[in-house]
Amino acid sequence: MNNVLEVKDLVQDFGGLRALNELSLNVCEKEIVALIGPNGAGKTTFFNCITGIYTPTSGTMHLTVKGEKHLLNGRKTHEITALGMARTFQNIRLFSQMTVLENVMIGCHCRTKAGILNALLRDPATAREEQETVDKSYELLKLVGLEKHWNDVACNLPYGAQRRLEIARAMATEPCMLLLDEPAAGMNPHETEELKELIIYLRDHGNLAVLLIEHDMNMVMTLSDRIFVMEYGSPLASGTPSEIRNNPDVIRAYLGESHNA
Repeated sequence: MNNVLEVKDLVQDFGGLRALNELSLNVCEKEIVALIGPNGAGKTTFFNCITGIYTPTSGTMHLTVKGEKHLLNGRKTHEITALGMARTFQNIRLFSQMTVLENVMIGCHCRTKAGILNALLRDPATAREEQETVDKSYELLKLVGLEKHWNDVACNLPYGAQRRLEIARAMATEPCMLLLDEPAAGMNPHETEELKELIIYLRDHGNLAVLLIEHDMNMVMTLSDRIFVMEYGSPLASGTPSEIRNNPDVIRAYLGESHNA
């Protein structure tokens, strides 16, 4: 399979602290890959590097879109989003006082053409594009099971529903690469199972590659095609769920002594 995301020898220093140490990782087309490791291992720092929030000290990051390879180094966050990479956050970052539908519509912004002048003049093309944005956003809400809440204020949604809304907003950018930062955090087992089914559906029907950070080991082991393990900012192991489950270094560093994870 072809790589969608390819990262080589990534280093991130914060003063005298090395948060990422020569980390290399790849995600292929229509693949679900988990990035795991103890708290403080550098997982979210890695996400922040590849999405343009941090500027890495060294290393290269590439995103391949429709057969064309793009260097991510030096690009701003909105440029990386426009290329086709979307993410959710460990701490939910919705526009809490906007409606559920408006939150998803904001995600569509990077794919719309109308500017401020068009919006003021309300020409037919702009009105048509706005309606298309509303329709697209509503379909995404249906996809994540939130269509009945389209006019609710986002902060009034239950926690698990807010997580799904973040995914819908990310999907509104029409990504080829979806990054999920602890998407199951705070969910009960039933919500987690529904989330797994949603991620698989998005991968299969949205032609997506997915990279997720997750501490729910049952979810990681049953959802992922491959797993990358980090420890203290460095790569520790990579492989299939079965290989990782039985890797003694991983058991020691992260999963504990039990094999039940």
